Amino acid sequence: MIKEQNHYEETVCSNENIPEQKWYHNLKYLIAGIIFGIIFVKAEVISWFRIQEMFRLQSFHMYGIIGSAVLVGMISVWLIKNFNIKTISGEPITFTPKKFSKGQIYGGLIFGFGWAITGACPGPLFAQIGTGALAVSVTLLSAIAGTWVYGYFRDKLPH
Repeated sequence: MIKEQNHYEETVCSNENIPEQKWYHNLKYLIAGIIFGIIFVKAEVISWFRIQEMFRLQSFHMYGIIGSAVLVGMISVWLIKNFNIKTISGEPITFTPKKFSKGQIYGGLIFGFGWAITGACPGPLFAQIGTGALAVSVTLLSAIAGTWVYGYFRDKLPH
């Protein structure tokens, strides 16, 4: 029981310092999400054909987008670490070392197979649905079901 409690505490994000906000305070996140979705559509990130080209090694388009996202992430982490950047609430941002487990390989393979088969990963799902590709709703429901299954079996899995 203690092990489960510690495991739970390690994974829970608590921002108790953030005060309750009015409903319109979250509009900025909605606007950011809409802009993010428009960028996904314009960059063809949500295109099933672009994703298939990537997995068939026929085009550099998606690799360029993913590579630029990795580069932005690397620069962002470097800036946060070297300039001690804090959150909007003034809390320090910390990075904890991750432990490798073979479950990450299995999870990555399952994720990759699902991405290749459906032509969608969780990020662009909502943008795809927003463009009218309602068949992607099946992928969204599958992602939700997969998340639930993982949560259900999480304590029984090797971490």
